[in-house]
Amino acid sequence: MTQQSARCPELSLVLLMVLLLVGACGQGPDADPEHGHESNAHEGKPVARGSHRGRLLEQSGFAVELAIAESDRPPAYQAWLYRNGEALPADRGEVTVNLMRLGGIREQHVLEPMVDGSLMATSIVGEPHSFDVEVIAVIEGTSLRWTYESHEGRTRIDAAIASEAGIKVGPAGPGVIADQHEVQGLLTLVEDSETRLAARYAGQVRRVNAQVGDHVDEGAVLAEIDSNTSLKSYPVMATIGGVVMARHTTPGDFASEGEILFEIADLRTLWVDLHLFGADSEHIGVGSAVVVTRLADGATSETTVERILPGMATASQSTVARAILINADGGWRPGAAVKARITVAQKKVAMMVPLAALQSFRDWDVVFIRVGDSYEVRPVELGERDATHVEVLSGLAPADAVVITQSYLIKADIEKSGASHDH
Repeated sequence: MTQQSARCPELSLVLLMVLLLVGACGQGPDADPEHGHESNAHEGKPVARGSHRGRLLEQSGFAVELAIAESDRPPAYQAWLYRNGEALPADRGEVTVNLMRLGGIREQHVLEPMVDGSLMATSIVGEPHSFDVEVIAVIEGTSLRWTYESHEGRTRIDAAIASEAGIKVGPAGPGVIADQHEVQGLLTLVEDSETRLAARYAGQVRRVNAQVGDHVDEGAVLAEIDSNTSLKSYPVMATIGGVVMARHTTPGDFASEGEILFEIADLRTLWVDLHLFGADSEHIGVGSAVVVTRLADGATSETTVERILPGMATASQSTVARAILINADGGWRPGAAVKARITVAQKKVAMMVPLAALQSFRDWDVVFIRVGDSYEVRPVELGERDATHVEVLSGLAPADAVVITQSYLIKADIEKSGASHDH
């Protein structure tokens, strides 16, 4: 996948659609022409429907109308029996529905006669309603069997096409969800890290050896001045190592006694003042973990809140939390604005997935799992989330291979295929 398409979801989607179209052109005669639609494996015909809008399965003069009832109860199989097109009482037969879900997961649903003339299973048909179906019935002593596919929220993408589109999977597993707050901040000099160098005696500046931005060591000679008092020259030396922040003199200038000539600051450490508003100031305290992000290039630095300043920032009327920032690369500049993520608390969770895995499908929050070259929707119940991950309370097994990048491509391909919901 090119670097450009990795940055642009629209290009990735176009790429996937083109690759799928090319792949479809090479399918053989056994390829599923419906690509995710429900189909009758034996007949290859449109699905016949009964008077209750269920799937009508016919054989040897008998029929079973099968549906998933869910309007006023959890989803469960319901069936009606027929002989030569005439309805039969429910006690004239037996119906069992065997399901094979993606990944070889088997389910069995045994239907029992009901007073309304139908047969109903007590077991729930969990979402998604996507499986290979086997219906076994005995009606008035005649044994009957049907098989068909009923796939919902499922698609197939060849491994090479998925790789080219940047689709990757990873296991759902335990981790830590952090209660985090995004705030703005400002870099400032640490107290006692700045010094001003002044002329000890009045005189003419003979030589200047430092420019603004120069790194100087403690004891370095920054200028020489001819003293009017002793008629001898004396050096102006750096009292700390650091960076020349300002220079207020040039060769030939007359320097008065006590006049400030240079300003030097040690920038190896800086304060980062974090501005807290509203409830943030109540939750964030000394010791809270902080990740500071440099706006210029996205570089980050980890630190902790060292103190909460007693006053309020005058301009913003915010509470200021202060942390030390190690400026090892010299890329952090005093006066620069930064953004920061402060972690207030952390919670261990049994299962979580990246936020990038999460999509919406119908009225569900979902992720997609991969089995072989097949991808299928998994409705999930979600818990807490942070900036990168979300807790999964139910809907996934630890062994599931979850799509963690380009999950929207899977959703788009499933929606393109128009896979139906067979009720």
